[in-house]
Amino acid sequence: MNAVVVNLYISPDEYQRWYQGSAQSVLAQTVDGRSVRFPAPILRQFVTREGIRGRFRIHFDADNRFKNIEKID
Repeated sequence: MNAVVVNLYISPDEYQRWYQGSAQSVLAQTVDGRSVRFPAPILRQFVTREGIRGRFRIHFDADNRFKNIEKID
């Protein structure tokens, strides 16, 4: 798994819980049906007043550790 694509729709209140530390990771379903868990702080740069909305590509290294994330729509 080098990269996955996920559609995220996270409300501002839900992300605030992650930001405050009550949740450390996000569990999401990829567009091809797999489950992926990644650190919540990687989404910080994409937070707006509406929360986090959009399609993202998340890249992992050979050990399945997070490398980077990009918004693709």
